[in-house]
Amino acid sequence: MTMQLNWRFLIRAGLIAGAATLYVSAIGMLESFSGREVIRETVTLGQLMLVAASAAAGYFAANRLSDTRNPIAQLASGLLVGFISSIPLLALILVNSQIELRGVLVNITRNLIQILTLSQENQLSGSLLLTLSLGVAGAFGAGLALIPRRIRRAVLIGLAVTVGVGTLGELVQQLLRQVIDRDVLRAIFIRNSLSPQAALVLFVVTAVLTFGLSWSTEERTLRSRVAALPPDQRRYVRAGGVSLLAVLLLALPWLVGTATSDVLTDVGLYILMGLGLNIAVGLAGLLDLGYVTNFAVGAYVMGVLTSTGPLGFEAKTGIAIFNFWLVLPISLLIAMFTGFILALPVLRMRGDYLAIATLGFGEIIRLLAISDWLKPLIGGAQGVLFIPKPQFLGVTLLPQPEIYPLVLNDPQQLYYVILAACLFAIFVSTRLNNSRIGRQWMAVREDEDVAAAMGINTAKSKLLAFTLSAATGGLAGGIFASKLGTIFPNSFSLLVSINVLSLIIIGGMGSVPGIVIGAFVLIGLPELLREFDQYRLLLYGALLIVMMLSRPEGLWPSAVHRREMHSAEDEAGTVPESPRDATVVVTGD
Repeated sequence: MTMQLNWRFLIRAGLIAGAATLYVSAIGMLESFSGREVIRETVTLGQLMLVAASAAAGYFAANRLSDTRNPIAQLASGLLVGFISSIPLLALILVNSQIELRGVLVNITRNLIQILTLSQENQLSGSLLLTLSLGVAGAFGAGLALIPRRIRRAVLIGLAVTVGVGTLGELVQQLLRQVIDRDVLRAIFIRNSLSPQAALVLFVVTAVLTFGLSWSTEERTLRSRVAALPPDQRRYVRAGGVSLLAVLLLALPWLVGTATSDVLTDVGLYILMGLGLNIAVGLAGLLDLGYVTNFAVGAYVMGVLTSTGPLGFEAKTGIAIFNFWLVLPISLLIAMFTGFILALPVLRMRGDYLAIATLGFGEIIRLLAISDWLKPLIGGAQGVLFIPKPQFLGVTLLPQPEIYPLVLNDPQQLYYVILAACLFAIFVSTRLNNSRIGRQWMAVREDEDVAAAMGINTAKSKLLAFTLSAATGGLAGGIFASKLGTIFPNSFSLLVSINVLSLIIIGGMGSVPGIVIGAFVLIGLPELLREFDQYRLLLYGALLIVMMLSRPEGLWPSAVHRREMHSAEDEAGTVPESPRDATVVVTGD
């Protein structure tokens, strides 16, 4: 009976992996990713995508048999899962050889079939080679499950670093060009991908360093090791870390260049919005799907008050009193007022009803922005044009200032404005998190009825959460309008709110470092891989599913949220970390 259940699992796992690979092939994703080389003339992203699902299925199949403690059976299970995962792809190759599928599925091209048959002229030999390759991939995944955890971690980090450096070769070369001779770079990179020798050396060095620097069997974290130091040493270590981070942040735009600095500014804007939405979602537990409202209000306030075009305040009144620095706090305050007004009708709503209501507010704002009713004020579908860039120094109130202002029209210069705004938002968010009102928000998030019974004014707490969370949205909107110089209603779609919420979920709710990491993963990385932009939402969905299944607390969760997510496991009898935390669990059995 056990073997029958295992066979069912192997067949199911293999077919799911094969169906996933078939899907990414049928939508053209596999062919598109094959154009990006990781290792020159050796490995492409498409080839890695081809074997990734089979390797993952082999890993889970071997874990399923971990109780048997039979390595041969585990490796065999991975190999079989890999073979089974080739069945859907073999069926595609066979059917396409008899019927031209491109008339129905436009992405089933000859190039795709050539990729699936591993560039073999004979489709039969190519199909056999594909089956063997996926079987080896499944066995490789099973082998990862068999090796010790520290070695597995070193291998996976080595692979991830090698693939990442090879994929982002252009950016890495730009960074290394500051410290490495060009001849050495030519030996490491061939065009924008790694040379085979450099890839092997990078993998070995990264894996060895990861294994050597891994902590003892107690697996103490870096934070616990720093906390164990004497107070004076701890102070020096923290000061040194902050100093290094400050130097890196200040020098970063000049290290990466103008194009990548523009990506950093986009990431910074989403970090700002993430920090604001984290107050409502991460701390207070209020699912807000209309956060783009605050972003749009801040942008339009900046546009209307500073524009030199016909919709600007100067053109309508003849008075030029507003500039970027004066309007930025006004955008913040008006966005907070908007958040306050829109929060009043939804204070008694919870869960899905609150999400739907805030979603409706976001759509209302978008429709108002394109309506003819507000067209005389904000331009309707034509938007607001001629928004000036931020200026540093100079007195713009005088017709001929004595000090000519420096116009921050370069992404490398605008980066510092966004960096200052992010640091200010991080400071405020951290202080709120550790304050009494922050603890009230967390109490409301856990159980609103219990929080009310404890004497917390839940309506006031929720209203304050909505109002304060709107602040950084308005701040980001004002900077966004000045950065682009023009704003249009289609810049404030529902997708903005979804992106901000997604980066909080991916990074970790209630965690400031998690928001930063989530913004780089969901906003920065797709911007660096622009040729795959059409698959961005698909990858978002896949990443969210993987995170919900494997790491629901996020990449870098807060300590409180981590404990909350794993409290069910602790109550089910998980071994406590120390004898002091040990509790006796009594069950009905």
